[in-house]
Amino acid sequence: MTKYFDKKMKQQATFLMLAKTFKGLEEVLAQELIELGVNDVQLERRAVSFRGDKALLYRANFCLRTAIRILVPIASFKAKDTDALYEQLKKINWSQYMTVDSSFAIDAIVYSESFRNSRFVTYRVKDAIVDYWQERAGKRPNVQVNNPDLLINIHIANEQVTLSLDSSGESLHKRGYRVATTEAPISEVLAAGMLLMAGWKGQSDFYDPMCGSGTLLIEAALIARNIAPGVFRQAYAFEKWPDFDADLWNDIYNDDSHEREFEHRIYGSDASFYAIQQAAKNIKSAGVQKDIELKQVRMEELKLSSIRPFDHSPLVMMNPPYGERLKSNKEMEDLYSAIGTTLKHQFTGATAWIISSNVEAMKCIGLKPSKKVHLLNGELDCQFNKYDLFQGKRNEAYLHS
Repeated sequence: MTKYFDKKMKQQATFLMLAKTFKGLEEVLAQELIELGVNDVQLERRAVSFRGDKALLYRANFCLRTAIRILVPIASFKAKDTDALYEQLKKINWSQYMTVDSSFAIDAIVYSESFRNSRFVTYRVKDAIVDYWQERAGKRPNVQVNNPDLLINIHIANEQVTLSLDSSGESLHKRGYRVATTEAPISEVLAAGMLLMAGWKGQSDFYDPMCGSGTLLIEAALIARNIAPGVFRQAYAFEKWPDFDADLWNDIYNDDSHEREFEHRIYGSDASFYAIQQAAKNIKSAGVQKDIELKQVRMEELKLSSIRPFDHSPLVMMNPPYGERLKSNKEMEDLYSAIGTTLKHQFTGATAWIISSNVEAMKCIGLKPSKKVHLLNGELDCQFNKYDLFQGKRNEAYLHS
């Protein structure tokens, strides 16, 4: 097994990494890695695998907008039951990755008929590590669920076991700027993925007329200025690894040479005064308030002239309510119909993207999408639709999908 933590390892040594993401964002994540300079990327199920050195590991955690976590595989083997799993894990030289005084935690993901209980898998991994140290040092390392020294990921598919070290710790979607929230906020990773999928780079104005707590607005500003999403994070798991290179990490963290100017504006509105208040708090926390304007206004009453004339055809994106909790079918139909009417009359010449799990309500928009993408928002299957809002009359554009 490769000694990833050998302190004599050359800085340029490369190793396998796996960037996890949400379903539907694999190609977007792969493109992000390519832009980081990675030549060999492989699409996986809700993940992208790639090779790189320690610097790339740090940069991937710090820069990738659509990754949930970055794993470093350290062992792969077959096991037919938990006893075989225990024996294989106990053979690993755990002293390469931790000491007897280190705390650790285990995250088990199991898709197998042979291993039906992920909790029992977790227990057996823990037993193997504890027994390894008990036999060699006469002491037991501590299991610590919150902020451990080493976070271990075990993935079992049928009888194939992959053991990895989690370099991220807390999920990378938790950027660190969100200090206020509204009901059912969209994930920062999903928001960034939607923006990148739509081709957003800050080349025009941007508008979210149902901005909620402001996630799409903030992620749009960060992309427009090319500010790394990790700049708000307090810590990463790799900072506790034995081979952590503080100087290298400081160089990466403090490098703002890739940031750029943003010449346009980002606008957000919402019917809820409370949502606007929460959005303002998050925008201030992210330090992008100079790029974003907020206004309380209902979709049905929205007039662009009441906000500010757009100097370019804006990119419009929204995450309207899906009706999963409160609204009746009639309310949802009326809401989505108002969205379509507003887009037709107020955003002529623009491009709009809308995500929703309510496929029937989406039909009430009355516009034919030029593109449909299937995404997951939490556990909800969603359609992410693109609408080209043509100049003048274009009856064929206003057909139900």
